[in-house]
Amino acid sequence: MTSSARAEQHWAEKPPEPRAWKGRNGRSRRAAAAEQDRAAGGADRRWVDLGDGRRARASVELKLLPRTRRIRAYLRWSDRGRSPARYLGPVEHASRPENLAEGWRLAWARGLLAAPDTAQTSWAKSPAVRAVMRANKARDTGPERRIRTLLHKAGLRYRVNARPLPTLRRTADIVFPTARVAVFVDGCYWHGCPDHYRPARANDQFWREKIDGNRARDRETDQLLADAGWVVVRAWEHEDPVNAAERIGQIVRRASHERRAARPA
Repeated sequence: MTSSARAEQHWAEKPPEPRAWKGRNGRSRRAAAAEQDRAAGGADRRWVDLGDGRRARASVELKLLPRTRRIRAYLRWSDRGRSPARYLGPVEHASRPENLAEGWRLAWARGLLAAPDTAQTSWAKSPAVRAVMRANKARDTGPERRIRTLLHKAGLRYRVNARPLPTLRRTADIVFPTARVAVFVDGCYWHGCPDHYRPARANDQFWREKIDGNRARDRETDQLLADAGWVVVRAWEHEDPVNAAERIGQIVRRASHERRAARPA
C-alpha cells in the first residue's frame, strides 16, 4: 500500500482534528516563522534557489481536503510578487508540528531546497552551519519510527540507536543483536540518494565533498560490520515503510535461522 493510500485510509472514518493541520489564530509573523524554523530543523534549512544568485525563504503549508479527509503539504515561497507552490504529498500525523516536519522532509527528498549558504565561511567557522547541523534530526525521524512500529507489530524486538560493535564508533538506527543485523535508515540528501539527491547550486564543491564523504563512510561502515559477521541493511527515507519493514523482517528471520543452525548440537 502506498503512503498516499495509507494516509487516506487513516482518516477514512472521520476528518483529522484541527490540531493536526490548522495553525493557531492570531499568530504573529515572528511566531509563524519560528514554527517553520523548528519544523525545518533551522532557519537555514528553508531556502529555495530562484536562480541568478537569488534565494527565497520557503514555508510548508498544510491543507485539509474535506472530501477525501486528507491533509496535504505544500511548499510555498515568494518571488517578485508571485507565490509559487509545489505539492509535497499527504501527511498523516496527529499534530501540526509533526506534519510540518514531515513536509520539510518531503521537500528535501524531492530536491526542492537549497543547501545552507556557506560560501563566505568555512565549515568549522560558520555559526549558521553549525546551528543547522545541531538542529538536523539524527535519530527518531519519521521514517525510522514508522519502520520500527511495523517491525514491533511483526513480533521483532530490537535496540534503537545503538552501536553494533562496542569498539566501533558507528551507530545503527535499529539493531538486532541476536541475529547480528544492523539497519540504517538513510536520509536522501545527506547520504546521496540516487533517486532524490540533487547537487547544491551554491557552494557546490563543498557540498559535493560533504556528501561524497558520507557515502564513503557508509561503505566503510558496511565493510567493517560485514567483516565482524554482521548483516547490514540500508533503507532510504523515501521507501515505503511497509516494504522496508517486510524486507528487514525477512533478513532478520533468515539470519536468526542461520545462526541457530550453525550452533553446535
